[in-house]
Amino acid sequence: MIYNLVIYMYLLGVAIYSRFNEKVRKMWRGEREAFKILREKVDPNAKYVWFHAASLGEFEQGRPLMEQLRKDHPEYKILLTFFSPSGYEVRKNYEGADIITYLPLDTITNARRFLRTVRPVMAFFIKYEFWYNYMHILKHRNVPVYSVSSIFREDQVFFKWYGRQYGRVLNCFTHFFVQNEISKELLAKIGITNTTVVGDTRFDRVLQIKEAAKQLPVVEAFLASSPSERDGVRCFVAGSSWPPDEEIFIKYFNEHKNWKLIIAPHVIGEDHLKQIEKLLEGRKVIRYTEAESQLSTLNCQLSTADVLIINCFGLLSSIYHYGQVAYVGGGFGVGIHNLLEAAVWDVPVFFGPNNQKFQEAQGLKLSGGFEINNYEEFAAQMDRFAADDDYLQEQGRKAGHFVKGQSGATHKVLSSVAL
Repeated sequence: MIYNLVIYMYLLGVAIYSRFNEKVRKMWRGEREAFKILREKVDPNAKYVWFHAASLGEFEQGRPLMEQLRKDHPEYKILLTFFSPSGYEVRKNYEGADIITYLPLDTITNARRFLRTVRPVMAFFIKYEFWYNYMHILKHRNVPVYSVSSIFREDQVFFKWYGRQYGRVLNCFTHFFVQNEISKELLAKIGITNTTVVGDTRFDRVLQIKEAAKQLPVVEAFLASSPSERDGVRCFVAGSSWPPDEEIFIKYFNEHKNWKLIIAPHVIGEDHLKQIEKLLEGRKVIRYTEAESQLSTLNCQLSTADVLIINCFGLLSSIYHYGQVAYVGGGFGVGIHNLLEAAVWDVPVFFGPNNQKFQEAQGLKLSGGFEINNYEEFAAQMDRFAADDDYLQEQGRKAGHFVKGQSGATHKVLSSVAL
């Protein structure tokens, strides 16, 4: 089969490329060590539920399911696998799973060996994961397999004449819990009818995150000052930003200095941080880690700063709470990052034009989200927010209501699964 030939060619390419790329080397090493981890940790008497996520984003979609399952059914143990180092390296110590490892590449030998070692009683594959050999062996063993938060588009290989053979992998799933009606209709056209539209579990996840949000003394000190000193100053939070995003919103705030600005860039390397600081044209800037290490002596200095740059990870979802308006980056390149983390806080959200594949962006365009293509569009909308506080708050409420209204996918999935 062509699929297996492609997998072996990919395996060879990874082996070669791992000599030159650290990220690929971690993946190559992790996949080879996966069987050792499984031999050491698998309890042969336990019942394992297997969750597979390609990377960190898919993990966040699967996380509400894992945590609810663990709470309601402690008799099961959870195996969590990743394909990408950007997922595994960040979440390898996640306490919500009993075993965490890379997923060995989908060769027939690996799939047989993996499933012989673990013997899961059911499996959940998040969003786009359709591994042909794993799926067929799971089906042969009568293991229920669920596709969760999956989304299908007409341009995917399953719906092309040349993808019919590979498309058989879809027949291995017990049920598809898809995000939208379009996905359900596309699957029906190729004879797949075991589908339910439940939405996206990420909405449940961001509501969980909101409940567990941290108080951040550095941010509070940055924003602290008397009303007379602030003279109506508001806070704008830019999360996961890239240079094309920063060139747009920084230009605006260099000209409108009655806003405080918090920037949490996607890349926090020194070169990028210096590039941001250079764009800020003489505005008083402080980095989060510097402020945190000297918080007791810098309170006054912090409150007089114009811009706070977040040069560390793990804070963004809590930082959005402090803004009146948010911007989520990536929409001028790789694709927008997590809009829901911002919208859940009842704030209007800006994002760039590369958002067609993100269903939440399409929903937010009607509910407190604003796609912008250039500086002029951004400036015009910001001017309207600045001039009309009632309008600003109304758009923020719409964004928050959109998130709350789309929640509940976790309950719909688990209530439909035979546990």
